[in-house]
Amino acid sequence: MLFEDNMFDVNLSLFMPDVDFSRDNKILEPMEGFLRGNMFKDEYVPYKNLTYFKLNPSSEKEKMLYKVMALSFAINDLNLYLDLHPDKKDVFDLFKKYSQEKEKLCNEYEKLYGPLEVTGTTGSKFDWIDSPWPWENKGGSMYV
Repeated sequence: MLFEDNMFDVNLSLFMPDVDFSRDNKILEPMEGFLRGNMFKDEYVPYKNLTYFKLNPSSEKEKMLYKVMALSFAINDLNLYLDLHPDKKDVFDLFKKYSQEKEKLCNEYEKLYGPLEVTGTTGSKFDWIDSPWPWENKGGSMYV
């Protein structure tokens, strides 16, 4: 053992939370998970009984962007879960479903409002710079 000479006892339970990953977690809808910061209902514990901030989109553009953000969060959170549980077919199916929904929504958003990422620029010129910059706040919120 690495620490035999020091008589040092490594208790791995100190480094790993006591979580039963074998139980069947209820997975939230993407927007709810995005607002909570966790896609699993049983894993959400509010800090000092505070609640999360609810988004109130001021335009259709902002509403679509929030959906893209929520789907992106859901995909990332489910990806982390699948890293530990690659055999969970139901979670993997949900991961694939959200990935397809996000791709479709991103394509629709880019057709209506312009690129979401630098790689979304497909026109005859580099139009990424035509979008408002975050500090310009032309959309009425901190995201658009």
